[in-house]
Amino acid sequence: MTVLDVDQTVPESRGATADDAAPQPPRDAPVSMVERVTLILDSFDAPTTRLTLEEVSCRAGLPRSTVHRILDQLVKLDWIEHASFGYCLGRRSLGFGADPDGHARIREAAAPVLHTLHMRTGLVVHLSVLDGGDGVYLDKIGGKLAAALPSRVGGRVPAHATACGKALLAWLDPESVDDLYRHEYPRRATERTIGDVSLLHQELGRIRRRHGVAFERDEAVRGVSCVGVAVRGHDGPVASISLAGRTQEVHLERVAPIVAEAARDVTGALFPETGRRRTRAVPDAVPPSWTPPALDRMLSMPPTGWL
Repeated sequence: MTVLDVDQTVPESRGATADDAAPQPPRDAPVSMVERVTLILDSFDAPTTRLTLEEVSCRAGLPRSTVHRILDQLVKLDWIEHASFGYCLGRRSLGFGADPDGHARIREAAAPVLHTLHMRTGLVVHLSVLDGGDGVYLDKIGGKLAAALPSRVGGRVPAHATACGKALLAWLDPESVDDLYRHEYPRRATERTIGDVSLLHQELGRIRRRHGVAFERDEAVRGVSCVGVAVRGHDGPVASISLAGRTQEVHLERVAPIVAEAARDVTGALFPETGRRRTRAVPDAVPPSWTPPALDRMLSMPPTGWL
């Protein structure tokens, strides 16, 4: 059995504890370890759910000591992650690749910033990392539009087709980008998706000239556009944040400074030793360095079919 080996589980008959004697919601005692594991995993009713040990015990209807013992094993097997805020679904539950400790730390640092960003703009917020030529979603927050978008936590999308992915690719050197597409052309998701490596290099060059701000209009999903900025670490980008909305309604250039500020806030939370003065995730007004004339200059570029 992959998740938990029943034969290795400590028997329940070793004596009652104070936690075991605590009142529990009425429920027929689960017979098998599989049932107990299922009850615990089902306690996390959303990919971003964060629970304390007591909350998992209450939701699962199991003794606290039993839940603690099973959670410890699930953490070791990467089905559950344990951080300062409590427990959340791990990489094996969410379906993404390695570096679970780094991903948990990024999600924890970004969570309040993403929430503020959504509340301020009303748009769908994504937190992504780069895995080869794909972007992998670590978190997703949004309203009604979020349900209409095919993105999901743990899901993958071609990096060159999204603003969050392109914001990460822009920090790679050209040779590394070539290596990603050495054996196949960039895959098209829509008729507007970049399908040629040379065009992708041109796009990444424009993103670098815009200080890392990436745009995408109808390239991943028809009718949806987004703007993304990378969260940078000591050795390069560690993630990216993006805002997405309906193409006909969202004004990407207006929210670009807000996304950039949010990315800087997450960078400050992840790497406080940099000494950057912390600011609000979403300021009431655009900072002086992002005045309309400055933004116009930053966004100026030759005409292109991709922006």
